[in-house]
Amino acid sequence: MAALRRTLHVASLAAGARRPLSGSLAGSCLADCCLWDKLHAQPRQGSVRTFDWFFGYEEAQGLLLPLLRKAGAACPPRVLDVGCGTSSLCTGLYTKCPHPVDVLGVDFSPVAVAHMNSLLEGGQGQTPLCPGHPASRLHFMKADAQNLDPVASSGSFQLVLDKGTWDAVARGGLPGAYQLLSECLRVLSPQGTLIQFSDEDPDVRLPCLEQESKGWTVNVQELGPFRGITYFAYLVQGSD
Repeated sequence: MAALRRTLHVASLAAGARRPLSGSLAGSCLADCCLWDKLHAQPRQGSVRTFDWFFGYEEAQGLLLPLLRKAGAACPPRVLDVGCGTSSLCTGLYTKCPHPVDVLGVDFSPVAVAHMNSLLEGGQGQTPLCPGHPASRLHFMKADAQNLDPVASSGSFQLVLDKGTWDAVARGGLPGAYQLLSECLRVLSPQGTLIQFSDEDPDVRLPCLEQESKGWTVNVQELGPFRGITYFAYLVQGSD
């Protein structure tokens, strides 16, 4: 969570000269959709059109690609990124994964979803994204990660990704984070994998996941360090 706080602080400072956010982003309620709308509406410099908390697709692909190969029985395997924001996870999977993959990114910020759909479709004079495999698909939809019923049926995804979403939701209390986890596990196939990317220490996160993931196997892998910060991938997996 420390890295998320640092990122939020830096983002608010960087944005302040152009379009100030009201108050400190790092000290605000991260369950406030309007707050994220303001953040995602900030102008982007140069050609970079995505923004990542913690790290992006390049740093995560070494973990993701073997899991997608393992899920090859579902062709293409379905991937859900909850609280995708304007991250490069979804677009990286779509454009760089050599295997067919069906990716859905959901976020409760309509500004983030509109931005990513524009990026996908080549809006504002940009070139549309090209899939890394002809059978790959990518979609973005507005949805609350704590209530995925409108966009996802039970057991329909082989891989569910959560990069910093638990961290943000948990700032409003663990009940909200547990509801997020419950929804992620509901839409995950019985043989699937949920990955939570975070910098939160395993001594804090693992007991929460083990308590609320009965019947699933919970493991943790260390990632990085990236830019001097060590991260963790918390894997909640079904039986093979």
